[in-house]
Amino acid sequence: MTHYLDFEKPLAEIEGKAEELRAMARGNAEMDIEDEAKALDRKAATLLKDLYGKLTPWRKCQVARHPERPHCKDYIDALFTEYMPLAGDRGFADDHAVMGGLARFDDTPVVVIGHEKGNDTQSRIERNFGMARPEGYRKAIRLMEMADRFGLPVITLVDTPGAYPGKGAEERGQSEAIARSTEKCLQIGVPLVSVVIGEGGSGGAVAFATANRVAMLEHSVYSVISPEGCASILWKDSDKMREAAEALRLTAQDLLNLGVCDRIIPEPLGGAHRDSAAAFESVREALRALLGDLDGMERGKLIDARRRKFLSMGAKGLAA
Repeated sequence: MTHYLDFEKPLAEIEGKAEELRAMARGNAEMDIEDEAKALDRKAATLLKDLYGKLTPWRKCQVARHPERPHCKDYIDALFTEYMPLAGDRGFADDHAVMGGLARFDDTPVVVIGHEKGNDTQSRIERNFGMARPEGYRKAIRLMEMADRFGLPVITLVDTPGAYPGKGAEERGQSEAIARSTEKCLQIGVPLVSVVIGEGGSGGAVAFATANRVAMLEHSVYSVISPEGCASILWKDSDKMREAAEALRLTAQDLLNLGVCDRIIPEPLGGAHRDSAAAFESVREALRALLGDLDGMERGKLIDARRRKFLSMGAKGLAA
C-alpha cells in the first residue's frame, strides 16, 4: 500500500479512484472503464508534476523522510557487487545504525559506509532509526583507515536525523567519536565521495560527509539541526517547523548555491520512493562522474583539496 504524505492527499484520492475502477472491472468482465481510469491517471500525473515542481523546504523534509524512500542497504544492494560487511569498533560493540564494508563499484574495489534507518518497525528499532552511537562512528573510522592503508576510494551514504543523544552514547564519548570521524575524513589520502540520500542531520552527517565531493539527491536535506528542533529553540514552538525549514537553507538547491554541495542528483518524478530503480541509476551515474574527477590525484593533493574545500566555506560571505 502506497504511503502518501500530507500534501499528497489530493493525489491519493485520484489514484485511489483509478485503482477502485480497475478493481471493479477485474470483478466484472463486462465493465469497460479503462478510458475513465486512464483519464484519472493523466490527471494524477499532472497533479504529481505540479506538486513536485514547487516543493517548499518543509515538504522536501517530508519527502527526504518518506518511509518508503530507499535507504543505505538498498543502494548497496543495487550499486555494489561482492559487498563484504565489516562489523564492530573493536572496542565496545557493533552499531547497526552504521553499515559498511568492502565492495566493488563498477568492478573497482572500494570501501562503502552509510547510515541505515531500516524499513519496518523491527529493523528501524534494530538500526536505531539511523541514529549512530559512538561505536558506529568508530567503526567508520576503522573502515576509513583500512581504505587508506590499501588505497581504496571511500563512498559514504548519508541518511540520519543526527547522532543518537542518549545517556549511554554520551557516556561513551559521542562528541569525541563524531569529531574523530570528521578528522579521519580530512586525513585519508584516498578519494572520498559522499552522497546525501535522505536526511543529513547535524554532526552525525558531517562525520561521514567531510568529503572531496558531496552530492545530494534532489529532495534530500542537509542541515545543522532539524526544522522542529530549530523552531523549538528559536520560537519555543515546534509547530513553526515550516518557517524554520525556510530559514535553515537545507535543500540541495540552496546548498549547491552556498558551495556546500557539489552536485544535485535528479530523482524520479514524485521522489526516489516512486521509482527506486531510476534513483539507483542516477546515483550510479553521479558516483562514476565524481570518482572520475578524483581519479589519479596524488595523496597530498586529495588531502589538501579536501581541507581547502571546507576551510573556504563561508569565506566569501565574511569578506563581503
